[in-house]
Parts: sequence; structure tokens; C-alpha cells
Amino acid sequence: MPVLFLLMKAVRRHDDSVAEELKVAPDAGPRPPSRNHAVVLVSTVHAPTLRAVGYATSTHPSSIEAVTVSVDPDETRALAKAWDAHRLDVPLVVLESPFREITRLVLDYLRRRRLDTPRDVVTVFILEHVLGRWWEQILHNQSALRLKARLLFMPGVMFTSVPYVLRSATQHTEPPEPPVTAR
Repeated sequence: MPVLFLLMKAVRRHDDSVAEELKVAPDAGPRPPSRNHAVVLVSTVHAPTLRAVGYATSTHPSSIEAVTVSVDPDETRALAKAWDAHRLDVPLVVLESPFREITRLVLDYLRRRRLDTPRDVVTVFILEHVLGRWWEQILHNQSALRLKARLLFMPGVMFTSVPYVLRSATQHTEPPEPPVTAR
């Protein structure tokens, strides 16, 4: 019982501490950032990429750019060529990664953006595939999950998941058709 009492007391102290930190003055209002910079993470030009770029553009950010991490020079050249062929009005920033490190490079890039403009907000748009089978989830979106977990701890950086629902997800989640009854 004493251990349970001390544990509950510690939880209460933690809750009080969080509540104190979250308090606002009675006359406080929303404090919008100076500017919002959109960063769309891309690896190739496909339907989910175009959807994410379109969505990011529709939020009317102060600036927008697409960022890719180059782990293979040939793939990066193909991406740049496809980017130009689609005439996307968004600049493509290439981060070089000789060691196939993606998450750390993106985080470093976002930190530099924040240092340049600390009163601004950076919104990162992350593409995610929505799949229907559990084993497909293991094969996809792992980099996105790691990145989102790290972005939670970066002040001034928001992230938006841009889901793209694949056919396998709709095949397994659609409600069954109601049976037809004869009258």
C-alpha cells in the first residue's frame, strides 16, 4: 500500500506540473507564427507525391520546397528529370547521403531551417501508404514512422501525414454489401 500511495502521489505531482506549464493568461490569444514554410518529403514522382505537393500548396505556405535524400545518384537524376517533366512549381532540394542515412539528414536540414528563422514554423508533409494487410505495413512507411517520432521533439516543426489509400486497403475495409431481399 505505501508503494501504491507514493506512486499515485508522484503521478499527481506530474499532472500538476504539466497543468502549470500549460496555463495561459486570461487575456492571452492565439499567437500565429511569422511565416509557415512547407517541406514536402519525396523519393520519386508518383501519384502520392503529386497529391502531397498539391495538398501542401493548398495550405498557402509562405514558401514551399520538396526535399529528397540522394542515396543513389542515378535515382536522384531520374527524380530530378521527372520533377522537371511534370513542371512542378516547387523547387526540389537534394540532400546528399553517402551512407544511406535519411532521417538524420532530414532532421539536420530542418534544424538549419529553424535556426535561420526561429519565429517561423516549418510544416513537413510526409507521404504514407495506407495498406490493407498487416505484413504490408511492415514493408512500407518505416522511414516515415521513424521520422515522425523524431519530429515530435523538434520545437517549431509540425508534420502532416498525407495518406494515399492503396487498393489493398479498400478491398479489406469496405463494408459488405447489404443482402438484397425480395419483396
